[in-house]
Amino acid sequence: MPGNGGGALAVIEKGGHALAFYDVLTGGKQTTLRLPDYPHEMVVDAQRRYAYIGHYGVRMSGDAGKGGAAVLAVDLRRRKLINTIDTLPYNRVHGMGIDSTNRVYALSEATSQLMSFRDPVRTKTPTSVVPTGGEKTHMFALTRDGTRAYVSGLTSNTLSLVRPHDPNTSPRIVSPGARPEGVSLSRDEQTVYVGAREDGTIVALDALSLEVMKTRQVDGDPLRVYARPDGCVLVVDIANNSIAMLDGDLTELWQMQFDGTPASVSFHPTQPIAYVSQFVANQIAVVDLSTRRVLREFDTDVEPDTSAILA
Repeated sequence: MPGNGGGALAVIEKGGHALAFYDVLTGGKQTTLRLPDYPHEMVVDAQRRYAYIGHYGVRMSGDAGKGGAAVLAVDLRRRKLINTIDTLPYNRVHGMGIDSTNRVYALSEATSQLMSFRDPVRTKTPTSVVPTGGEKTHMFALTRDGTRAYVSGLTSNTLSLVRPHDPNTSPRIVSPGARPEGVSLSRDEQTVYVGAREDGTIVALDALSLEVMKTRQVDGDPLRVYARPDGCVLVVDIANNSIAMLDGDLTELWQMQFDGTPASVSFHPTQPIAYVSQFVANQIAVVDLSTRRVLREFDTDVEPDTSAILA
């Protein structure tokens, strides 16, 4: 039965200033690893050996302050912080990415620069830094080979196509709508999906030309978008406390509502299972995407956000 596999779920708890590990069957907490205040986004390598976390350093994007300036490397087997990469002067580190060779990428919201790290377990400084051309750059999507990054700019209302390893190529910039944030690439890396929060739209753009192919109006606030392997797109709507599944034409297939506010979603690598972090309720909902049913919920500490299954 889907969802009955064992393992742990690693969860960033923003308000708890920690990376916590929960048993996926019982919801029982296994370990809590204290981190610098207000960690936000996290990526995990394909081997599920290391996690890399951006030290954002303030609670929400609208909060004032310089924030944090570090990327944190965690050994997931030992559940131990093993490296802190100082990223100054690039602060308010938020969006995170990792490519197929385990190079790590981190986005400075304050300076709108995209950093890369060739050996993030050991290095103490970024390998390279390139400008994104946006302002208040919050999230990005990355191709598997790391040659293209798609960066959303909250206050510039932009989507930038950035070449992380080619500093001589200027970013290509378009505006997909007002206050774009969530961004995701299709499996074939030919389509990029963006949620324009202030407009309440999901926009599908050609990943090379950045021409708009499709737009869908949603009745809410599309905080996050996730392109799925089957060609569908899962949308997190924090205005309606819901997630919705859209097909390749951006037609809504179904919607589910929650008691808490969904902040982010992670996915089981082999089963149709989603782990929905509910920011206000301080819960994780384990959802069977094939039956659209909540299999179970378990409590977390304060403000669960990004998560990753360690099956």
